[in-house]
Amino acid sequence: MRLLQKSNLWEKISEALSSVLPVTAIVLILLIAFFPVSSAIFVAFLIGAVMLIFGMGLFTLGADTAMSPMGEYVGSRMTASKNIFVVILVSFFVGAMITISEPDLSVLAAQLGLENPMTLILAVGLGVGVMLVISMLRTILNIKLKYLLLVFYAAVFILTIWVKPEFLSVSFDSGGVTTGPMTVPFIMALGLGVSSISQDDGDSGFGMVALCSVGPILAVMIFGLINPDLKIDASAGDILVNSDMDSREVVVVFLKQIPHYMKEMAIALGPIVLFFFLFRLLFRGGANNVGKILVGVIYTYVGLVLFLTGVNVGFMPVGQILGNAIASSAAKWIIIPLGMLIGYFIVSAEPAVHVLTKQVEEVTSGAIPRRMLSLTLSVGVAISVGIAMLRALTGIPILAVLIPGYLIALALTFIVPDNFTAIAFDSGGVASGPMTATFLLPLAIGACNASGNNPVTDAFGVVAMVAMTPLIAIQILGLVYKIRLKKSEAAAAVAEREVEAAPTVTAAQDEDVIEL
Repeated sequence: MRLLQKSNLWEKISEALSSVLPVTAIVLILLIAFFPVSSAIFVAFLIGAVMLIFGMGLFTLGADTAMSPMGEYVGSRMTASKNIFVVILVSFFVGAMITISEPDLSVLAAQLGLENPMTLILAVGLGVGVMLVISMLRTILNIKLKYLLLVFYAAVFILTIWVKPEFLSVSFDSGGVTTGPMTVPFIMALGLGVSSISQDDGDSGFGMVALCSVGPILAVMIFGLINPDLKIDASAGDILVNSDMDSREVVVVFLKQIPHYMKEMAIALGPIVLFFFLFRLLFRGGANNVGKILVGVIYTYVGLVLFLTGVNVGFMPVGQILGNAIASSAAKWIIIPLGMLIGYFIVSAEPAVHVLTKQVEEVTSGAIPRRMLSLTLSVGVAISVGIAMLRALTGIPILAVLIPGYLIALALTFIVPDNFTAIAFDSGGVASGPMTATFLLPLAIGACNASGNNPVTDAFGVVAMVAMTPLIAIQILGLVYKIRLKKSEAAAAVAEREVEAAPTVTAAQDEDVIEL
């Protein structure tokens, strides 16, 4: 078991390395050749990148070892109870608690300049909890996903009439960051037991994450309406490392921040772990691998502490510094192709994308190859990041991009097969991985500050646009698959008619020969 854990840990660190390395390499080239920074900030960035890699590796291993088994156990026991009230209460609590521990959400909240970021995090958690309940009931009652998506996204865009501009971009970004590496495995595992009682062969196996992505958007919008005087002062977090520090002082800054994130993550993870063991006492049976789950929780905890420390102290501030430097230069427009390049590599290196491409290839029996889907997502994300950087420089309203995008995505739901719709909307958070919130968003904030635009309205929205890409891309491929399937069925029907006609002709010819 120890060798297996070491092997799995190295595999997860390798995946994290492949995700972080392209961005790190591009940034290092820019910092060395074109936009030099002080040695202290440079060292802080390198330390942050290393902590990010090891943190992501430990965290994802912990999520696989602990969060997924916990979710499967809770889901199966909840289903076995056959009590609708148990399903509602457990789904709500689990959805809210697991969202609060999501690292991407913490990174986003830290950049909003709120006096108490936890209020926003709690609002988002409540939104996910409510939508997870609705998602569970949808699965049990076999309600088509596309109808619920149409209703809830209609509610979202109706609310935009009254929501302040400062909350619009943040609301849509919240929907992207909550479907992250902590929430998705747990929610998907939770749904395995519940979906097994559904007799629908359409989209009931998917769509849970899709609905949970809408919850935070509605929750933050309502949060903004309830708190009209709340001000958001966007920044990339406090830059704790300054140019006058030496290497020892830089290391000391990192060490001083670790206890803060240890406490923060203990508060975030504690309730969900405590709930699991209390749930296990109430619903006895199964879940015999408690020791393995506890080890996974430790992996998750240590990984989250390393990840958040590396991001907030060393990695994220450099994004803001670099964005500011590029947008202040004579060649400020280079940030658009640069953002597209980073976006292309981020999604192509994201481990969850590889899982997605394999899933689609299996669903389509190879009609949509993994390579085609991966290339489509990479190009789509690159385009969306380019538009996001253009917004940062020019101040284009976010609704001018999101409304057409979501109208296209929702219109496609009535054309493509149901399973493609569910996979597409489930995958909205797959493309917007940790690198989007930790680097691309600070890069846009820096560019906004240098251009004299409002970062709250013009920089936030990067995550939302990246998350919107799979909604359109995968459904377009679903449409291609549908057309190909019809053509192959038509060709098969023609071939079958030819085969049926062939023996008749042969028999007639045989009779003529006999008469002669």
